Formats: sequence, structure tokens, C-alpha cells
Amino acid sequence: MKPTQTTATAQTDEQEKLPLVIRALNVIEVVGNKLPNPFWLFWILAAILAVFSLVLSLAGAGVEDPGTAEWTPVNNLLSGSGIAMAVSTALDAYETFPPLITIMVVIMGVALAERTGLLSTAMKVSIARVPAGLIVFTVAFMGTVSHVASAAAYVILVPLGGMVFKAVGRSPVLGVIVAYTSIASGYDASPIPTPNDAIFAGITTAAANIIDPDYIVTPIGNWYFNIASSILLAIVITIVTELVLMKRDNLEADEDAEHEDLVISDKERSALRLAMFAVIAAVIAIVVLVVPEGAPLRGDGPFGESPFLTGIAFIIAMLFGIGGIVYGFREGTIETWSDVPKLMGQGLASISGVLVLFFAIAQFLEYFEWTNIGMLVSVSVSELFTGLGLPTWVVFILVLLVLSVVNVLITSGSAMWAIMAPVIVPLLMLLEVPPETSQAIFRIADSGSTAITPMSPYFILALGFMQKYQKNAGIGTLASHTLPLAVCMTISWSLLFFLWWGLGIPLGPDAPVR
Repeated sequence: MKPTQTTATAQTDEQEKLPLVIRALNVIEVVGNKLPNPFWLFWILAAILAVFSLVLSLAGAGVEDPGTAEWTPVNNLLSGSGIAMAVSTALDAYETFPPLITIMVVIMGVALAERTGLLSTAMKVSIARVPAGLIVFTVAFMGTVSHVASAAAYVILVPLGGMVFKAVGRSPVLGVIVAYTSIASGYDASPIPTPNDAIFAGITTAAANIIDPDYIVTPIGNWYFNIASSILLAIVITIVTELVLMKRDNLEADEDAEHEDLVISDKERSALRLAMFAVIAAVIAIVVLVVPEGAPLRGDGPFGESPFLTGIAFIIAMLFGIGGIVYGFREGTIETWSDVPKLMGQGLASISGVLVLFFAIAQFLEYFEWTNIGMLVSVSVSELFTGLGLPTWVVFILVLLVLSVVNVLITSGSAMWAIMAPVIVPLLMLLEVPPETSQAIFRIADSGSTAITPMSPYFILALGFMQKYQKNAGIGTLASHTLPLAVCMTISWSLLFFLWWGLGIPLGPDAPVR
């Protein structure tokens, strides 16, 4: 009689049967789960920074400021002046943290569009009557557009992807995969400015100010590149899905799976139509205020300093707000004008965790700048690269690889960029690369691996939607299908960036060519 396998042995054997990539993802999940909450992570980094500043200060470390050519020593954060700085600037650092006010204003407008049902209905209408042959591209492209709803994009579009695929006679499991991957691995590519654009621009501005105190990166600094990226990624998803994923035989839904109907009421259509008319009218009014010579929002100086661009966050919020209000009143999700500020307040409540995180990030960045360690590292590394004679494109690849590795463990884009930007942005500025270009590289790295890492809470959310159609689906099922999509998306997106940079095309309306 054979001895009975222990549970531990059985689990070990089962693990060994899994593909190497899936086992690697499981290890990443275990390691990543041991990381502290991002709020505490930044305070831990601040403590590590303090120790490094003490050691470097005692060693007399410093660097020549590339702007003033003056010797700039490393300041000791644990000294009396360092402690005084940390206490006296805590509120100012938070108040002047570039993304803080911007994201609060933008999210109030987006909340009106999202909580009244405008965004959900717009997505449904956009793909409800799409021919079966175009359904993959449409859902993928909508995935990039849906980023205006931030995290709500997953809740709205991922189940919708399964529904519309089922409606045209295709696997709803595949629909969930396509929708999820287009959002996750294309998260920073959107043809419409999003709340994330405001956050990233603020962090990039703060990092750029280490070298140039007057430099400003706007939320549309990568807009042209984002538009092209969203179209490219939708095409890549379509090709990989049709040529690779459709060849697999494990995408069929269970026979007893429950399926929801894709229904849009006449009232919703009417509300959406009125909302679109209102938004179009507002856009026309903005064009009149911007384009003509001497127009109020055009300004007299460079276009990048025009009232239109400096106030772009407010304009984005206003457009979403107008659409949401008109839709809400017609649909009935807004009954009185008193409901409008309530919905805006709910939007702010939904990002309360982000606002708390911003406090920790703001303090860390203030300490980082005050110690001058960021400048020391940036100048030293740029001199090393220059001495080695590395071409700029090689530096780009190195930066992309580093950011991609970090993104596997720190899936919060704002947290990762807040950690990396103070080094990468000044470093590339010293190599005569504009901050907007650094931010474009970050966008690629921040998005690529998101669809395959179980560290992302939305990975588990997508798995739940997938299991509605296929009960035995697991982490390996989802990861094995998102992996080829994510890899191809990252490679093609990177090639687009290098082509864009090589041709000297501006990344956005206010971004330098190079």
C-alpha cells in the first residue's frame, strides 16, 4: 500500500507543475505583501534618507550645483537645522505639494460624471452596437478612455467587457481579459486627460524644480503621445487577442454561468445626448476664448504659459462637471442643486486615502530636496553616463528597466513616481532631456506589468469577474492570458516612444521637442 502524501507535499508538487512565470508571480505576491502600506513606506524612506544624510554630511559629500556652479554640500537631516526644517515646513510642504489641489479640483468634476452614471452609460453606448469583428479593438480602446474614471474604470468596464463579448457571440471570459488588460497595462495612456495626469505632472514638476525652480509640467505635457499610445495599444491588444489568445482552448464560459443583459434605457440615451450637447457647447466656448488673437485665455506670452494651460485642470473638471450635471438632472440621479456639492464631496471622500498618502509624500520630497542628496545622485550618475559615453537611448532603456522592476512591487503609480522622480527627472535633465520625456518613460514602465502582478488589488477584482463565467479560473489562468498582452504592449509602446523621440515630435502642446 502506497504511503499517503501529506498536504504540504501535495501542495509542493502542485506548485512545481505550474509554469515558471506563474510561480515567479506567486513569489512576487508574497514578497510584495510584506511591504508596508505606502503611507508608512515613505516615512521609512525618510528615516533611511536621514541616516544617509548624516553619513554623507560627516564625510563632507557635496556637488557643484549645475545651475549656479556653486558647491552644494549634503545637509544633515538629523541636525538641529534639519529637525527645525522638518517641523517648520510640514504644513507648507503639504499645502504647496503640486498634485494636491490639482487632483482635488479634477476629481470633483470627474465625480459628477462618474456618480451620476454618465461615464458608465457613455461606455455602454460606445460599445453596445459594435460589430463582432471590431469588438476587441473597441473594448481595448475604451479601456484607455475609461481612465478618466480612475479606479472606477475597473468596476465599470471589466464586467462590461464580458457582457458585450457575450452579446456578440464571443467568449465573455476573453472579454474580461481584454477589458482588464487594456485598463491595467495601458493605464497611463489615455486620449482624454485624466486625474492621474494631474498627479504625475505635479510630482514631475517637484522633481524638475531640483534643477530648475521655475519649471512647470502641465497635466497635458504628454497628451499627443498619450493619444497615439492609446490607439497603438488597442491595435496591439486586438492582434495578440485574435492571433494568440483565441488559439487557446480554455476560454469557454461554464454552461451554467449567469449572464447579464446589456440594456440601455431610452431615458439614459436621452440624458447622454443632452450631456454631450452641453459638453460640446462648452468646448466651443473654450475654443472661442483661446484661439483668436487677443482671446482672454490665449495670453500674451508663450503658449505654455497661457491662462488656458495653467488652468487646464480646472477646465477638465468643468467639462466633466457640466456633463455630469446635465446627465444627472435628466436621468434623475441629481434631483436638486443641493445634490451637486454632495456628489463632489463623495468624490473627494473616495480619494481620502490618496490625500493622506500625499502628506507623507510631500514631507519625503521636502526632506529629499533639502538634503541635496537628489542633486548629488543625479549629477554623479549623469557624469558617470557621460564619462562612459552612453547614448541617450541606452540611458532611456536603463531607466525603463529600473522603473519596470520597481512597478512589479509598488503598483501605486503616484507612490512609485514620487520615489523615483526626484532622481530620474534631474538626472535626465542634466543629460538635456526634458522632464516631460522622463514622465513619458515612466508611463510605459508604470503600466506594462500591472496586468500580470497579483500585487494589484484590481487583479483579484478582475479574477472575480472572470470566475462569474468560469468558476475554476485561478490566478494562473488570468496571468497566463494577460502576460502575452502585457509583454507585447510594453514592447510596442517602448518602440513608439523611441520613434517619437527620434523624430523629435513634441509629447504635448506645451512640451519641448527634446
